[in-house]
Amino acid sequence: MAETAPALVIFDCDGVLVDSEPLSLACLTAGLNRIGVSIDLDTVRDRFAGTSMVSIMGHIERDYGVPAPPGFVDDVKAETLATFDRELKAMRGVAGAIRALDIPCCVASSSDPVRLRHSLTLTGLLPLFSGHVFSSAQVARGKPYPDLFLFAAERMGTAPDACLVIEDSVPGVTAAVAAGMRVVGFTGGGHWGHDPAGADLLRAGAATIFSDYSNLSKVIIS
Repeated sequence: MAETAPALVIFDCDGVLVDSEPLSLACLTAGLNRIGVSIDLDTVRDRFAGTSMVSIMGHIERDYGVPAPPGFVDDVKAETLATFDRELKAMRGVAGAIRALDIPCCVASSSDPVRLRHSLTLTGLLPLFSGHVFSSAQVARGKPYPDLFLFAAERMGTAPDACLVIEDSVPGVTAAVAAGMRVVGFTGGGHWGHDPAGADLLRAGAATIFSDYSNLSKVIIS
């Protein structure tokens, strides 16, 4: 456990800053069903939360034998953004918790840059990060590989072992551990009703679990 505060806090976005996962996973599941993939929402959540669309569709083609039809990914992205426009909310208390931190922060997300900035703009969170928002589109390999977190740390001028990552998915926790960073799991999103204790995240290497942003400062220095 950390004895001092980290030099940089790296936030995932979906399921950590914004409660987007129930919305995006439902859109993805409906889209996959339309193209003949027999898969339910729980399976989509368990297998694909926290991963990029490129990775998801690669798995779908390999495991289900269904390649993405032309335009499919763009259609799902458009449907997801339209759903966000109607329903997306920031996690309760996250804005105030970030403002109260006296530590540099950034975002490192598997979302594509358009969706990422759209989500942060809709919820009013984008200004909190002073432009320090990084996407898996900027690296060769997304989560569970460490590339994105290492890229973010480099861009922020911080050594990996001085970073703290806040993640809600097993691929994200795995990526942070592989990057040599301390990681804590967040289970306050609407998609974590199946495992609020975060057992999957702890098994993947999270140092601790929290579900309420009123506890953020304690988690960071614990």
